[in-house]
Amino acid sequence: MGNYNISTSEVIEVLGTIAFAISGTFTAMQRKLDPFGVLIIAFVTAIGGGTVRDLLIGDTPVAWMRDMQTCLVILFTALITMFFKTHVQKMKITLFLFDSLGLGLFTMVGLLKGIAFGLNPGICIALGTITGCFGGIIRDTLLNTIPLVFRREIYASACILGGLLYYLLILINVESVIAKLAVVAFIFIFRIVAVKFKLSLPKFEY
Repeated sequence: MGNYNISTSEVIEVLGTIAFAISGTFTAMQRKLDPFGVLIIAFVTAIGGGTVRDLLIGDTPVAWMRDMQTCLVILFTALITMFFKTHVQKMKITLFLFDSLGLGLFTMVGLLKGIAFGLNPGICIALGTITGCFGGIIRDTLLNTIPLVFRREIYASACILGGLLYYLLILINVESVIAKLAVVAFIFIFRIVAVKFKLSLPKFEY
């Protein structure tokens, strides 16, 4: 069972990398960047959160520098996405779905990394949120856009609630694999529902 759990975590990380690489690629194409610019944005979106996380906990060299598979996954994902862009009619919806999926997957990756380092639950949830959000923050900053996490749209809150849900499920003895998948699905669905029904945190007005 231990090996199965490890393999599940690895699958979640690869899927998260693919989802955020697609999200970054679509965002860059919307801004009409050249192919090199698109690749850069795809990379920073996919590895940004994990890089910040690893630097914070002192796990260096950071993960993507130790494993070329991550870089290759991002490269091929970005190239394939650019190639098939003409077949995607609703780019904005596609971007939103992959961004939401990546958010859920990478939140789980960061949470598990914190647990592996023996950190307390609050810090683990923070690391999950950082892993899920900071790639998008760096992407939006480079594209001169106010990052989603700083706007009214539900984003970081979904990560935090997902982290709390994981610990609740583990507390009531739900199997680890099921708990991981449930958290990813919760964050993905919660963000979609929040956007559809325009749910948001209150905004300061001056």
